[in-house]
Amino acid sequence: QVQLVESGGGSVQSGGSLRLSCAASGYTGSPYCMAWFRQVSGKEREVVAYMATSGIRSYAEPVKGRFTISREIAKNTVALQMDSLKPEDTAIYYCAARASNLCSRDQTNYNDWGQGIQVTVSS
Repeated sequence: QVQLVESGGGSVQSGGSLRLSCAASGYTGSPYCMAWFRQVSGKEREVVAYMATSGIRSYAEPVKGRFTISREIAKNTVALQMDSLKPEDTAIYYCAARASNLCSRDQTNYNDWGQGIQVTVSS
C-alpha cells in the first residue's frame, strides 16, 4: 500500500524559513517523480516544485529563488526548503508522487498524495 506522509509544517513570520519533508512507502523502487503542490481555500491546487529521479527539477515562478526541492532516492524522501517566506505562501502543502516516467505540473498526472500539511506565514 502506497503512503506519503508529510511533516515539518507550521507557522512562521514573513521572511522566515520552514522545511517540509515527505516520506514515501509502499513503492517498488523509487517513484520517478515527486512533487509539492499547495492549495489555498477556494482556489485550485497548484504545483510548487517537482523533481525526478534523474535530478531534473522545476519550480513555479512565485517560488523560484526562494524554495529548494531535494530528494534522497535511497530513502524515498523528498524535502522542500522554503526560505524568505511571504504571507502569500500560506497554504496547505501536499506531497505527490508518480511512479511512471514523467514529471508534470498538472495535479491530475499524480497518482499518490499525502494528507497535506498547513504552512502559515504571518506579516
